[in-house]
Amino acid sequence: MEKVKVKMSVADQELVSRFAKAMAHPTRIEILVFLASQDSCFFGDIHDEFSIAKSTMSQHLKELRDAGLIKGEIETPKVRYCIHKENWETAQRLFANLFDLFDGNEVIC
Repeated sequence: MEKVKVKMSVADQELVSRFAKAMAHPTRIEILVFLASQDSCFFGDIHDEFSIAKSTMSQHLKELRDAGLIKGEIETPKVRYCIHKENWETAQRLFANLFDLFDGNEVIC
């Protein structure tokens, strides 16, 4: 049975690009892995797990939050972070769709 290839919409291309850009740093992947193993976590607790400056950690969290992969809720004076479950599921679907576009046949370039 032949696999039907589906093109990605421009909106989906932009969204998967935004997710990919946010995940294009090893520390951000490590942060996502850490947060995925927690229900939620405060900034200080996340920072304690990594040997980087607080300002650097803040920038990484900002990039992930701006991309929609994590949520940050202010609980004065702290910020609680967690995986944004709906957007995480969207990212999983979009990346799966992207990788499914290659049918596994040999490509001659």
